[in-house]
Amino acid sequence: MNAENRQKLWEEYAKKKTSELQEKIIIEYAGLVKIVAGRLSMYLGYNVEYDDLVGYGTFGLIDAIDKYDYFKGVKFETYASLRIRGAILDQIRKMDWIPRSIRQKQRKIDLAYQSLEAKLGRSVTEEELAKELDITEDELDNWQNQAKITNIISLDEFMEQGSEGKMEQSLTATFAQPEKIVEKQELKEILVKTLETLTEKEKKVIVLYYYEDLTLKEISEILEVTESRISQLHTKALQKLRMKLGNNMELFIGL
Repeated sequence: MNAENRQKLWEEYAKKKTSELQEKIIIEYAGLVKIVAGRLSMYLGYNVEYDDLVGYGTFGLIDAIDKYDYFKGVKFETYASLRIRGAILDQIRKMDWIPRSIRQKQRKIDLAYQSLEAKLGRSVTEEELAKELDITEDELDNWQNQAKITNIISLDEFMEQGSEGKMEQSLTATFAQPEKIVEKQELKEILVKTLETLTEKEKKVIVLYYYEDLTLKEISEILEVTESRISQLHTKALQKLRMKLGNNMELFIGL
């Protein structure tokens, strides 16, 4: 469906919200659910089936269609993506299948990284981190891969229940207050400085994935390494950024 027909569909649905029109919109944006589910699936590995993620995300899409106000001029794809992502992560949280051992490993990695960084006054290498934890680098890689889901949950904590109003407000606001513009600029500067703590390859993966919208496969072809290696680099980069940015991790999605 082209943009003009899509606009007519929304105008028609805004006037009369029939189940038939809703079904047409669901079909039209089904691909968006698959994109969001596909991005999240790389964190979850084989713990959750991709089709299940699509199912959870479809509920988010229906919710977005239900609550979307066409006349506010907010781009539906942006609004729906957040709803879809939130619906999937809400379901993952409810399942609470992350073993305690994985949570403990993530906690140990965080504490070791923070301790070493405070001691050394610089970014920590994988070798130093493994030594601090008294494990091999291969074991550290394994720990980090197991902890992928805890990273994505942390990344999206700002979407927890209670922050929904904040999300909608930021989406529908037409003009920002001067102090908010300054605050936003300061946060961007923090993000830039934090990115500098990553290795060159980690930085490239983050930029290509989050700002160029490339898939892991496309990034692996550009950097000429395996897709598995790109996934590892992405995980390590997110862990470093989460420890540096803390509550400002929403920069990745909101700014």
